[in-house]
Amino acid sequence: MAARLPEAEALIDSLAQALRGSVNSETGLVGIYSGGAWVAQRLHRALGLQLPVGQLAITLHRDDFDRIGLHREQRRSHLPFPVEGRDILLVDDVLHTGRTIRAALNELWDFGRPKSVRLVALVDRGGRELPIAADFTGAKVDVDAGESLVLSEENGRLRLTAVKASP
Repeated sequence: MAARLPEAEALIDSLAQALRGSVNSETGLVGIYSGGAWVAQRLHRALGLQLPVGQLAITLHRDDFDRIGLHREQRRSHLPFPVEGRDILLVDDVLHTGRTIRAALNELWDFGRPKSVRLVALVDRGGRELPIAADFTGAKVDVDAGESLVLSEENGRLRLTAVKASP
């Protein structure tokens, strides 16, 4: 079993501190469903950003779509601001292989060409398969190869847990 995991809410606080000098009133904050969207909502409140938070659904851009099929909860992307020419902070909960981020970038470009995209990850567990790195990370976490990190919401608080990955 992995070492004790950091508190998700404390990581969000430290990410907000790190982001304060890097955002302005025109910065778009976009979370990847579902954990990244939760983190983005909390960062939005902590930073007091004016633009509403966007959410990305990446199901149709995944490269394992043929193997895992459609997610049972079909979600739609919602970007309540123009993406074209805007600085975007793309938020995910767990950065692992990089494939989720690749899919998210494809989905984001369906809405326009941003000026820049910087990646914010609550935790980085390593194990990259693509050349993708976060610009802002709450923590680097080591977990066993047979485990997954899962962000859940319980009683209004976010919690990170390591669970045995399904075969």
